[in-house]
Amino acid sequence: MITVVKPSTRILSVMYYAREPGKINHMRYDTLAQMLTLGNIRAGNKMIVMETCAGLVLGAMMERMGGFGSIIQLYPGGGPVRAATACFGFPKSFLSGLYEFPLNQVDSLLNGTFSAEMLSSEPKDSASVEESNGTLEEKQTSEQENEDSMPEAPESNHPEEQETMEIVSQDPDSKEPKERGNRKDYIQEKQRRQEEQKKRHLEAAALLSERNADGLIVASRFHPTPLLLSLLDFVAPSRPFVVYCQYKEPLLECYTKLRERGGVINLRLSETWLRNYQVLPDRSHPKLLMSGGGGYLLSGFTVAMDNLKADPSLKSSTSTLESHKTEEPAAKKRKCPESDSTFQKLL
Repeated sequence: MITVVKPSTRILSVMYYAREPGKINHMRYDTLAQMLTLGNIRAGNKMIVMETCAGLVLGAMMERMGGFGSIIQLYPGGGPVRAATACFGFPKSFLSGLYEFPLNQVDSLLNGTFSAEMLSSEPKDSASVEESNGTLEEKQTSEQENEDSMPEAPESNHPEEQETMEIVSQDPDSKEPKERGNRKDYIQEKQRRQEEQKKRHLEAAALLSERNADGLIVASRFHPTPLLLSLLDFVAPSRPFVVYCQYKEPLLECYTKLRERGGVINLRLSETWLRNYQVLPDRSHPKLLMSGGGGYLLSGFTVAMDNLKADPSLKSSTSTLESHKTEEPAAKKRKCPESDSTFQKLL
């Protein structure tokens, strides 16, 4: 008997970890739960996520937020990979608060040199990447079925017929799917998607420019130190951040860099320990085999590095106090006449 179960974060994380752990950077499901807890993921938040786990972390955040709030996903390459996010089956209302922004434009956004013209130079739109991520396996299976179902062509001794058959099969018009219609409609649809993607990128840039995000989640195959140091500028003070890595050494380097930089407190480098139990009558005991490791987490909270920079009113008040001090004349030493008279009387 087969039971169809509604997809959830636990089911998908267990499935990915058991079958294809490399796609999610060997992240165990209890480690993912720790990330959601330490990152304070809840409805109404404004979160920043940078992950290369096939969209599993993004889907878990969207499920916990319930369609309320906003999520800004930073992606490397031509577009975000959301194969696992599509498996959740979220409604369209959940996708309205999801924004995306290319990772290679973060430096220009921090320096204040970002413009809409930079987005037009990107090689590939994210809409086509999302479609290719979600339907890659389906295309491969359909191609295999078509190859199996195609009858073998009869052998012929006429080379002219073979040449004509090859020419017809190499015609590019025959390879286009029927859903696209003619080529003009396809080009117009592609331009419309690119304009929508550019609009969403500008909206994400406006949200990042406010620099008041409620949290930061990083779970990628890249080195976490440069990512975290650049993305922490977009997070508001007193907000949590969580960094996942499969190995401990990159997080140790990130820990020391954050200590030197400052602006963070309560830094913790942890590893979750998981062991399953066998529960049977008179035979309940821990299982002999267990998972060797599910990755490491570096968590902490952001604080304002300089009070004067954080509050401009304090800076103006201190400048006025300094001006008043310079205007006041220096105090002069004077003899007290009463003390002189009393001294003469005593004599």
